[in-house]
Amino acid sequence: MAARHRALAGALACAVAMSVFGTAQAADSDGQALFKDNCNSCHGDGSPNGEYTPMTLIQDQWKRFFERKFERTHKDVMDPANGNRPVTETISPEELEAIRKFAVDHAADSENPMTCG
Repeated sequence: MAARHRALAGALACAVAMSVFGTAQAADSDGQALFKDNCNSCHGDGSPNGEYTPMTLIQDQWKRFFERKFERTHKDVMDPANGNRPVTETISPEELEAIRKFAVDHAADSENPMTCG
């Protein structure tokens, strides 16, 4: 009976871990899609605004950007896809957090650096 309980407990732990990992992967892919949709239009390859991918900066730089600079540097950037409202109003806090997480998690000094392509 004890062996059966250990097996059940192990299976439950595995299921929980897979669920958490799957959720993390979904959030990461959401952040990647949001980065592409909201950032690449102004910061893509050859952009006069500067080309930015997660690998452009290190993790601490991305954290500082989202904590201190995003609001200030993007408050006057208009979003033509959303009635020319400022991007700081059209990107929800949840979406911005997903973008931030994607950029930090895939920064140049992260374990999994990547572009958003």
